Amino acid sequence: MGKYFGTSGIREVVNEKLTPELALSVGRALGTYLETGTVVVGMDTRTSGEMLKRALISGLLSVGIDVIDIGLAPTPLTGFAIKLYGAGAGVTITASHNPPQYNGIKVWQANGMAYTPEMEDKLEAILESGNFKKAPWNELGTLRKADPREEYIGKALEMVHLDNPYTVVIDSGNGAGSVVSPYLQRELGNKVISLNSHPSGFFVRELEPNAKSLSMLAKTVKAIKADVGIAHDGDADRIGVVDDEGNFVEYEVMLSLIAGYMLRKFGKGKIVTTVDAGFALDDYVRPLGGEVIRTRVGDVAVAEELAKHGGVFGGEPSGTWIMPKWNLTPDGIFAGALVLEMIDRLGPLSELAKEVPRYVTLRKKIPCPNEKKAKAMEIIAREALKTFDYKRLIDIDGVRIENGDWWILFRPSGTEPIMRITLEAHTEEKAKELMEEAERLVRGAIARA
Repeated sequence: MGKYFGTSGIREVVNEKLTPELALSVGRALGTYLETGTVVVGMDTRTSGEMLKRALISGLLSVGIDVIDIGLAPTPLTGFAIKLYGAGAGVTITASHNPPQYNGIKVWQANGMAYTPEMEDKLEAILESGNFKKAPWNELGTLRKADPREEYIGKALEMVHLDNPYTVVIDSGNGAGSVVSPYLQRELGNKVISLNSHPSGFFVRELEPNAKSLSMLAKTVKAIKADVGIAHDGDADRIGVVDDEGNFVEYEVMLSLIAGYMLRKFGKGKIVTTVDAGFALDDYVRPLGGEVIRTRVGDVAVAEELAKHGGVFGGEPSGTWIMPKWNLTPDGIFAGALVLEMIDRLGPLSELAKEVPRYVTLRKKIPCPNEKKAKAMEIIAREALKTFDYKRLIDIDGVRIENGDWWILFRPSGTEPIMRITLEAHTEEKAKELMEEAERLVRGAIARA
């Protein structure tokens, strides 16, 4: 992580670290890095979006880069528009699931994949140097506006088909999904009820789509006897799902179900997930011809592995899903269409969810100053290997040790001064025993770091 770019682009409080001046400089740096070509720019619904978008566009134009402004647009639409218009890159002005005082800048490659940490490092170096290209007056970039929503929905309808209509409740969280997600569901032939779909930038619920933030969606699904509830975060790159009985379907369960459905739809192959995903996924997809590969946390790591292995599906246990046959941009809106197709083919979600194995997952955050993280991780890696009787070690992002019926992940947070412990076991008793041991080890390592 650099001075500006974190685990998911730049994300800061508006007019503190994230100012129009910084957005202008990022535009100039990106233009200097690209040298020529076209960039698609979209934004989520935050009140600061227009201010930051215009500053970023000014920076791009000053370098001689052409810009296609797609206005209010979820991240998946930016990723789609890059390919549709043959652009060299895309930018979303978004802070995803962060509170409304935040905003951010996330950059996408020509293939729809997010910029890798290496690419962000190069942007950062140009930003730091202030050595921006300047185009003469007659070679400045041109700006045009476009709306790719119709093409996006049309293309989605070529890939997803329903035999029956369903009643769907969509909770867009007052985010950018509001302008696409309910419309796609309607075009699929469904009856759509929208919640929180006025894109005001004032969020009436916490944006991360989890059981707590989606209580109103769950109540609505139950009250009107809908078939499913679908929710998004601020830029709709994620999906949260409520089943036909009004229960939030846990992320891990949903990840397993959709991975299994992708194998049924597109054939056997590799499923990419992150080191914090549980064994339920492996156990559920193995009989369907799926092989699970784990990588670093973050959508760009998942997209890179998918591209490398030609995977069928990639997803994180946070509702971030990538469907490579569609795009390498995480897409909660297209994901919603696939959930409906899965229900159409396989039956009600409440029944499907029962087929996914349930294990005991425990998570803990332990305070750890950022400057101690590296040393603490060294000690944890050394001690964990002695303390636990494990069969497999994965150290691509933190340290994950596995045995046949349990696993533990020790990982420093990329955004907060904490150390995370995530573990899974077949029984409550075993999970608690492992957590006690793991917590003692981490606290000791931080104290010694």
